[in-house]
Amino acid sequence: MSGRLKSLVWMATLALIGLIAWVIYLANTGQSSIFFSLVRQLPYGDKLGHFTLFGLVTLGLNLMSGGRGWRCGPLKVYWGATLVFVVAALEEFSQAWFPNRTLDSTDLMADVLGILVFSLLSRVLLRRLG
Repeated sequence: MSGRLKSLVWMATLALIGLIAWVIYLANTGQSSIFFSLVRQLPYGDKLGHFTLFGLVTLGLNLMSGGRGWRCGPLKVYWGATLVFVVAALEEFSQAWFPNRTLDSTDLMADVLGILVFSLLSRVLLRRLG
């Protein structure tokens, strides 16, 4: 991957991490935003948001790490995907302690699907950019 492309991927990934952190902060503190209003207008908007945001962060981290990972039998699991999964799971389970949040297993499922789908995309892109 070229230096310019690497910089672009890095900046986009950091921006998405910032967006996720901001959304989590707003939700945890019970604040509303235009972002929440837009998501509510889409059918399954919340689940699509989980899928897309966590998936794109996975893609960025997988690309930035050059596809480094670990083996789980015949499968290669990327470190970027592992990190995003751990953070997503901790964030979802932490909602049990916030009065204005709801622990929702379908949110975690959307996160995991995004991580899996974008990890497969990472694999394709890493081979092509290789």
